[in-house]
Amino acid sequence: MPDRLVLATRGSKLALAQSRLVAEQLSHHVPDLRVELLVVKTTGDRISDGSLNDAGGAGLFVKEVEEALLDGRADFAVHSLKDLPTEMPSGLTLAAMPERADPRDALVCRDAHGLDALPEGAVIGTSSPRRIAQLAHYRPDLRFHPLRGNVDTRLRRLESGDMDAIVLAGAGLLRLGMGDTITQWLPLGISLPAAGQGILAVQARADDTRTLSAISAIDCRDARVCALVERAALAELGGGCRQPVGVLARVHAGVCQVRGVILEPGGQDCCRACVSGGINEPEALGRQLAHELRQIGASRFLERDAGSTPQEH
Repeated sequence: MPDRLVLATRGSKLALAQSRLVAEQLSHHVPDLRVELLVVKTTGDRISDGSLNDAGGAGLFVKEVEEALLDGRADFAVHSLKDLPTEMPSGLTLAAMPERADPRDALVCRDAHGLDALPEGAVIGTSSPRRIAQLAHYRPDLRFHPLRGNVDTRLRRLESGDMDAIVLAGAGLLRLGMGDTITQWLPLGISLPAAGQGILAVQARADDTRTLSAISAIDCRDARVCALVERAALAELGGGCRQPVGVLARVHAGVCQVRGVILEPGGQDCCRACVSGGINEPEALGRQLAHELRQIGASRFLERDAGSTPQEH
């Protein structure tokens, strides 16, 4: 068992909080292990405005971190799973996924007391096609304003007054100790989360058995099953930043239930499906969900937006 490991991470406040959380969990399970952080700036961190898709889409927030693993500067890395493209570079593996945080989207309002209390024509800050389409489907009167940057930047934009509310992953707010800013946890029937939302992915070199052995101590079976189901569904559908796709799996008593939604970009129409099965073949269950969605008409949305499968941020 190693006594020192280097953890590669982005430098944002949230990325550092997530990396320190994983380091603390590892130290709890492996008391003599010392974890050192290596901060890596990614291409996504350098983009202050504009579309992530225009800049290349998949992997913008992970490429340089993965390079630090592959060239040996770091032993493992911590990512938000939804930032990881569905295909991983050769030589790397998902070594562990700790217990999942609340996967739901969170609405943060400037004045109103929730989604239904927002005034007619209210402006929502988000750059996620998934969130835009689902909220527009529920309330066609809403307008949307592009919003990027770290959590503090987004909250400051909200307070500046050009938006009535913003939507963020609630798990990130909780990990930053900012749960009190949440006005409303959006119901799953209104906003189904992105694949992997709320799950942290611990990545390492596939041949580094010493590191893999240490990290395995914090792996959560249920989180891993859900992650594999959701990512398989996303990969099969070819959805991500370009196509509004929400998918969420949950495990209870050895059974995994997974829900999915795919929408037109403007939210005018959508297809929803739900399937259940055992936990031993999670990828097959994810593909089954994708098949069900296609069977009820999702293909007509996908054909309009064929392309790569980057994740939202």
